[in-house]
Amino acid sequence: MTDATDATGTGPDPTVASPGSEPEDGETVVELADVTRTYEGGATVDALSNVSLTLSEGSYTAVMGPSGSGKSTLLNLVGGLDTPTAGTVRLDGQDVDALSEAERARVRGRTVGFVFQTFNLMPRLTAVENVALPLVFQGWRRSDRRERAEELLADVGLGDRLDHQPTELSGGQRQRVAIARALAADPALLLADEPTGNVDTETGERIMALFEELHDAGNTILLVTHERHTAEHADRIVHFRDGEIEGVETVAAETGTDSDTETGTDPDTETDTNVNADSEGE
Repeated sequence: MTDATDATGTGPDPTVASPGSEPEDGETVVELADVTRTYEGGATVDALSNVSLTLSEGSYTAVMGPSGSGKSTLLNLVGGLDTPTAGTVRLDGQDVDALSEAERARVRGRTVGFVFQTFNLMPRLTAVENVALPLVFQGWRRSDRRERAEELLADVGLGDRLDHQPTELSGGQRQRVAIARALAADPALLLADEPTGNVDTETGERIMALFEELHDAGNTILLVTHERHTAEHADRIVHFRDGEIEGVETVAAETGTDSDTETGTDPDTETDTNVNADSEGE
């Protein structure tokens, strides 16, 4: 198993790098630098606090943490759905906070594919129409949209369900339609929010096997989950608590077991503390 040292920059560490450093291999798809997101209401809440995180091209990262730890806020920022209160978020080389809402929407549509726990399919559209929908906003011709959607549905094992509406599909099939839709515009980044949360265990394993295939094909994936066995499909796991990165661990290749990370005192400690996570590159 691979060990990770702390992120102070005092020793070699292929897994966790110092804030702002670049991955050795692979271009940077997403970079968060000292990001804070504060919400004002009855009380001021820092949903994220001084978070630095880099995702390199082709990386596969899982995010874990209890409810309220900042996972959903992270996804919203990475996906260009929200902007930071402080710090910078760079998506595909562009500073998200410097863009207008319309510009963010264009970057988001071109760069990010979303997979949601609740599928979010249009109920009156067929599977192939749901998958083709993002391409309407990209200006694709109708025949090209249909061809691309059919190809993607075949890739996820639903080539015989093209004209079925969501109510005619099982939960696992609906999630596979959602994954195909997320891939329609060939995004640089695939974001998945609890993708196995609404399916049974066996179906969840099939969905995670599909994510592994997507990663093997070169897709960059950021996945949020509460489930340890789901997170272990990724190459590394970033742990959040109270809006901060609590620690990072790598996952041993092929075995599905997590590697040790070092705090300098106990090799059996599961995660580093007080570190910011930068992707190692593939």
